[in-house]
Amino acid sequence: MKLKKFSLAAILTASILLCGCSNSSQTEASKTEATPFAVHGALSVNGADLVDSNGEKFQLYGMSTHGIAWFPDYVNYDTFEYLKNDWNTNCIRLAMYTHETGGYCSGGDKEQLKTLVKNGVDYATQLGMYVIVDWHVLNEKNPLTYKDEAAAFFEEMSSLYADYDNVIYEICNEPNSTSWDDIYTYANEIIPIIRNNDSNAVIIVGTPTWSQDINNALDKPLEYDNLLYALHFYAATHTDWLRQRMESCITSGLPVIVSEFGICDASGNGNVDIEQADKWKELIEKYNISYMCWNLSNKDESSSIITADCTKLYGWTDEELSTEGKWISKWFKSE
Repeated sequence: MKLKKFSLAAILTASILLCGCSNSSQTEASKTEATPFAVHGALSVNGADLVDSNGEKFQLYGMSTHGIAWFPDYVNYDTFEYLKNDWNTNCIRLAMYTHETGGYCSGGDKEQLKTLVKNGVDYATQLGMYVIVDWHVLNEKNPLTYKDEAAAFFEEMSSLYADYDNVIYEICNEPNSTSWDDIYTYANEIIPIIRNNDSNAVIIVGTPTWSQDINNALDKPLEYDNLLYALHFYAATHTDWLRQRMESCITSGLPVIVSEFGICDASGNGNVDIEQADKWKELIEKYNISYMCWNLSNKDESSSIITADCTKLYGWTDEELSTEGKWISKWFKSE
């Protein structure tokens, strides 16, 4: 376990200065309450398990934003505070698309997007939450496409947050139509950049076929410590066959994280399947797997947790939640 160079209070104070937040009641509450990070500290990977600073098995769970370029308003202190205090989550995932319209590498405002990521990290840190910085590879398919941009991005972020033990890096969301060899090559270039700044950061690596072919990582794992391999599912599309694959990988010793999932079909839309979602929930809890639900937005699609006609950023009633929103909030509150 790495020795922290700054106390939690020092990190909170620094993050407040970075984002310009001056609400003293928020600051003092964050310093003194038993937040997830204050209780569990720096995380690491031990065999197939994510563990806390005491070596106890630990489960990250929370919401993934939708693309922050399109739904920036949800990256704010009050939303994250509501998710932590009312929904009982301990983590937020900041999804920054790289290739789509407004993406980081396709004409988007890089500085604005980085500011959103930094603000998101700072709000999560003030609240004592864990936070995943997600390089959201999707329609470019191969993470090598924007390897140089990824290298520069993760150099900047890991340098800035080298002493923030609550920050986790997801280096390629959903590679697809590409091989594990390409992902392996990419990871072997990006991971050392992060490790050079933070030798013990937890890093998430996506797997082929939209992070479904996690067995490829089992066959040829990367030679670094503190790695988690991503498996993504959408319950109405991915059923027993993918659950069996995940369980086989876990029992074979592969550290797995469900860094994105929904209870509709793989498009992020369509009908939800509660029966299949409940089966996924049972398996995730059986093995204490970390999980992040897609998505925190009011986009008019099944995977959004908020109804399209609701403009509130927090404090949602049941009537303002989608079917997925009601289902996932119940799960979070039961943890």
